Amino acid sequence: MALNLACESTGSGPPLVVLHGLFGSSGNWRGIARELAASHSVHCVDLRNHGASPWADSMGYIEMADDVLQLITRLRLDRPAMLGHSMGGKTAMAMALRQPSAVSRVVVVDIAPVPYADTLTPFAEAMRSVDVVAAASRAEVQRRVQENAPDPGVVPFLMQNLVMRNDHFDWRLNLLAISTAMPQLSSFPSELLGAHFAGPLRVIAGERSDYVAQRDGTAFRPMFDDLAVDVVADAGHWVHADRPLAFLASLRRALAGEPQPAAAASH
Repeated sequence: MALNLACESTGSGPPLVVLHGLFGSSGNWRGIARELAASHSVHCVDLRNHGASPWADSMGYIEMADDVLQLITRLRLDRPAMLGHSMGGKTAMAMALRQPSAVSRVVVVDIAPVPYADTLTPFAEAMRSVDVVAAASRAEVQRRVQENAPDPGVVPFLMQNLVMRNDHFDWRLNLLAISTAMPQLSSFPSELLGAHFAGPLRVIAGERSDYVAQRDGTAFRPMFDDLAVDVVADAGHWVHADRPLAFLASLRRALAGEPQPAAAASH
């Protein structure tokens, strides 16, 4: 059953639906949304088990795509553009392949429709290992998560999900469901591999990331054939956070249907 997703909307103009990555939320994209508000109506979504959206025991990409389709229908958006980072990018591609007539174009940030090694379960386990209800402070929770996380530098991002509820701390993530779904989240639905989206798909990849290993877009074909890849220099997997101005320039070109630069990377 499709869930009624939470969404933050701003701006006016052609609709753009923004989907965050794993452990993220709509709030991660407020800055980008403000920059685009003069030219687009921007709808930043909390995917299931994240942010202010409802929780569910399962979260495969087809289920999440159906959640987004219900949101588009509920908001009466006319063939919006889709922008998705990482898990959100896979959700956007699944949505376009399942309902191609509902989407005008897709912009995918540093992800491909292929299986990846599961490198994220340890972060979910690090968060689950802390008794946040008994914690006295945010600093205590952050310190204990950092002790167990494989990359302490990611922990401040994860801490954006720690909220106060009824005088105690809690995660606004369904960590158990996320951990259970990690094999699906690391992969891509096999039943969509024979589907096709004829609209434009633009990929914005980080130069220092290996998530889009083939810069010619081979991994996206034949599902997507109107395809271009832009590699943003000096950016990792979080392209929009690492190089916001270069990312915005690439995104504006993608949304306007302009060709990406011929150079190998955007400086």
